[in-house]
Amino acid sequence: MELFAGAGGLALGVEKAGFKTIGLIEIDKNACNTLKLNRPNWNVINENIANISSKNLEDFFSIKKGELDLLSGGAPCQAFSYAGKRLGLEDTRGTLFYHYALFLKQLQPKMFLFENVKGLLSHDKGKTHETIINVFKEEGYTIYEKVLNAWDYGVAQKRERLIIVGIRNDLINKLNFLFPTPHKYKPVLRDILLDCPESKGIAYSEYKKKIFEMVPPGGYWKDIPKEIAKEYMKSCWDMEGGRTGILRRLSLDEPSLTVLTSPSQKQTDRCHPIEARPFTIRENARCQSFPDEWEFSGSVTDQYRQVGNAVPVNLAYEVALEIRKALEML
Repeated sequence: MELFAGAGGLALGVEKAGFKTIGLIEIDKNACNTLKLNRPNWNVINENIANISSKNLEDFFSIKKGELDLLSGGAPCQAFSYAGKRLGLEDTRGTLFYHYALFLKQLQPKMFLFENVKGLLSHDKGKTHETIINVFKEEGYTIYEKVLNAWDYGVAQKRERLIIVGIRNDLINKLNFLFPTPHKYKPVLRDILLDCPESKGIAYSEYKKKIFEMVPPGGYWKDIPKEIAKEYMKSCWDMEGGRTGILRRLSLDEPSLTVLTSPSQKQTDRCHPIEARPFTIRENARCQSFPDEWEFSGSVTDQYRQVGNAVPVNLAYEVALEIRKALEML
């Protein structure tokens, strides 16, 4: 079962590893339409998770407590109010994580997979992470966690995710979980872009396109005449830091930078290596290791957002495969 399912990157990887999906909850209508379009047999619930977590989940999903093999998903990162002194479940009330924890409490799956941004580790001086781990332990789970880079697992993109895996304490002596071993070969854009199917995308303005035509593959604003860069960057010119995301053009011989939800923001440009344009939806989907037949619903903007928010399919698959190996020990 998956919570905060989005457009299905995580669910698709879990399915590929051999799991049967019995329920996916997602509030975004377009993302739900994407899931239904590609997997008509999946039980997709387009609903606010708060309206589901308050139900009797055993009845709602026709499953007994302790039967579910895997609960997966990643609640958006929010600070907690620390109302109580124990840093327990009640202190997370009012956040989306609280509902993930309610599912865990009610269903007591054998294992769970919780993924999030690497920044969760330092969020609110580490308190958010500490509270989440405490809640997981309070609900009866032994925790394994690691930051994994998708680039190490057959994804042509540098994208770090915090992966937290839990094993129910009564099973801890019966099964053994190991994080996946990084692949020897790390793919680059040359491996995925050259034969990518055509699809919709957003174009640069003529002005921006002409400037990007001056930037060499692998280059950025420092690689064009200073006065042109200064005029383009305006107030960003005086900012601190390297500003390496501005006027950034990728190279075929490197992985994509982290795929974002919007393809042409000034400070996070990722220009196509060969043409002076942003990546199309299909190219971004390739960078996220979605199969070409996986279609996205909604407007072009909606589709970019769904792709950008997804967990890379191949990363999800590698982690889910190790979870399956552990569960097969039972």
